[in-house]
Amino acid sequence: MPPGILREATVDVGAIAANIRHLRRLTDAEVIAVVKADGYGHGAARSAAAALDGGAARLGVADVTEALALRRAGIDAPILSWLHAPGASFAEAAAHGIELGVSSADQLMAAAAAASVDRPVVVHLKLETGLGRNGIAPGDWQVVLSEAARLERIGKIRVVGVFSHLSNTTEADDRQALTVFKEGLGVAASVGLTPRLWHIAATHAAIALPEARLGCVRVGIGMYGLSPFADKTSADLGLRPAMTLRAPVVAVRRVPAGQGVSYGYTHRTERETTLALVPLGYADGVPRQASSWGPVTIGGRRFTVAGRIAMDQFVVDVGDHPVAVGDEAVLFGDPTLGVPSADEWADAAGTINYEIVTRIGPRVHRRQVSA
Repeated sequence: MPPGILREATVDVGAIAANIRHLRRLTDAEVIAVVKADGYGHGAARSAAAALDGGAARLGVADVTEALALRRAGIDAPILSWLHAPGASFAEAAAHGIELGVSSADQLMAAAAAASVDRPVVVHLKLETGLGRNGIAPGDWQVVLSEAARLERIGKIRVVGVFSHLSNTTEADDRQALTVFKEGLGVAASVGLTPRLWHIAATHAAIALPEARLGCVRVGIGMYGLSPFADKTSADLGLRPAMTLRAPVVAVRRVPAGQGVSYGYTHRTERETTLALVPLGYADGVPRQASSWGPVTIGGRRFTVAGRIAMDQFVVDVGDHPVAVGDEAVLFGDPTLGVPSADEWADAAGTINYEIVTRIGPRVHRRQVSA
């Protein structure tokens, strides 16, 4: 650990670029790299730059605020934003060339209103195909897509894409949604729309359902080297996890048998042992639900969190293993290097690896590396 750093997440931008290259080769499709939620906790700007270096053609974010932050960071690649506040104005987004995901007639009209005389607003029309979230409902396709075609003809918008999202429930469910999506594409064609991009597959379907690739895929969790499958690891998919979460041991205490550990004494020592204190807690995104279950390596040896994870720290019972203040404790990283994985922490907390990396908090210093 660097001197004076209390908690750190290293982000391997080389791994992000390599993961994008790998998924581009696998899918033979244009890649929209998803960097919403601060790049799933990895840092939006650094993740975006790495993804573009790996060959991504576009970036995807949830909201316009995220897109504008990337512009301020110097990212000039196409950026798609698809989740909007009711009544939002798209003037600033249009001025910065942000592409808008449009899920309703109201959003379509707001996008058109943001156009200037010589600059149509670029949109991707989102179709609802069974996920039950946002998107233009099938009953509204004819009317809304016809209006989109009219607005395109008069220079208010340019429809560059039509998209949707899959549930990843079963292969049959995803194929059904794909069938509905293709019906929507048929409606778009019938009213005169000729979008260059069709996209419905995120990482899961991009890998597992080749017919959903459609020449363009949105890659989120996969670009960060994590698997969206319960039965396949990152290594199985040829991906490298980009984030390693670690902290120095800040205190070591030798205690007798029967010593209570952390709040509630849910762990009591069975014999004389050594306790090591690690300065990461639920304020930093380490899930309290993983108390007494989360894995940690210290000095290359694996241990388990002892007792409850507190706001700022947790304890590891290391037995008689020699541990000293300053030794590195690794919570998760690339398991092929002998450390726990984000998936193991997800299992310990009863959640998914997406949440484990995304929830890592702002107190955790991020340091960019490239292996």
